[in-house]
Amino acid sequence: MQTHRLVLSASSLIGDSVKNSAGEDLGGITEIMIDVDSGRVAYAVLSFGGILGLGNKLFAIPWDALTVDTEDKSFILNVDREVLENAEGFDKDNWPNMADPTWAQGIHEYYGYAPYWD
Repeated sequence: MQTHRLVLSASSLIGDSVKNSAGEDLGGITEIMIDVDSGRVAYAVLSFGGILGLGNKLFAIPWDALTVDTEDKSFILNVDREVLENAEGFDKDNWPNMADPTWAQGIHEYYGYAPYWD
């Protein structure tokens, strides 16, 4: 029996909204980060907060933490808004070194997911 596989271009995901399981808007996808060595999607970068796009913070969300909603063309991130409000984000002009293992381990621990490289 074949399973249905969904294959999309990374660029088609940019701008997709992210909601939590309660349906609250958490922002939108601004980038998809690829681990070139493994060929895996590592993170989705989420823009959250601010007013009219001003003051937004960016957050690296482990790819495994997101579930795609194909009907709504959005993603589900199963966290409360407060989790993002309290998360360590970054500014669009000051990105973290996402290849740093200490940083990456901390991000995965914060969202409660095993690192994708394990």
